[in-house]
Amino acid sequence: MKILKKLLIASTMATCLLSTNAMALKLGVAAEPYPPFAEKNAAGEWEGWEIEIGEAICAAMNEPCEWVEVAWDGIIPALLAKKFDVIMSSMSITEERMKTIDFSNKYYNTPAVIVVPKDSTIDGSPESVKGKIVGVQVSTTHENYTTKHLAPTAASVKSYSTFDEHNQDLVAGRVDAVVGDSLAMEPFLNSDAGACCKVGGSLTDDAVFGPGAGGGMRKEDGDLKARFNAAIDKIIADGTYKTISDKYFTFDIYGG
Repeated sequence: MKILKKLLIASTMATCLLSTNAMALKLGVAAEPYPPFAEKNAAGEWEGWEIEIGEAICAAMNEPCEWVEVAWDGIIPALLAKKFDVIMSSMSITEERMKTIDFSNKYYNTPAVIVVPKDSTIDGSPESVKGKIVGVQVSTTHENYTTKHLAPTAASVKSYSTFDEHNQDLVAGRVDAVVGDSLAMEPFLNSDAGACCKVGGSLTDDAVFGPGAGGGMRKEDGDLKARFNAAIDKIIADGTYKTISDKYFTFDIYGG
């Protein structure tokens, strides 16, 4: 009887251990498409560079991934409400955001640009947008930059819920320029719709844009941050990061 009891206890402990190990790391992703980083395919499955990098980070942590989608402008509140564990959605590491949440080390860094019609003389300087309408996605570092540098001279700044929406208004002529990530703009500029437009200039402000994009986490999750950072280091060191990136880009997306 004692032996049977010990076997039952051992079996229960093993089951609990397997259950614990099987718990997924929940990664929050913005519901809006943001190619080539993240978007849903025809089957409704998430795909893209950031999805593959997230899966690789989970694998390096020996944990399965579970993707939780939420509207971009509600993604930090959703993290704080513990709907998922890490924001994995091209969120720039900034001092303003770090007042509320913490971040992993960066996992990529690309510059911001202003995109304009091909016949436009807008180059990203405050003087060049004088009297113009500038479009930008809400709750982004690009909106912060536009508010800080371009709003004082622009006729108006128009904020959009999604990246695609401001691109559509640029094509339709409802805005004179849009500000966004250079890499995210690339597929649009290479599309039939984007044939109307060009990069007017690059935009820089370290105080606004920070060192790059990182995984957003709750401040109390220090152990998760350490394991997540170790996983980023691991996939860079073993070549997984480069293998995934080479499928999408012809340059080093990690940045300096």
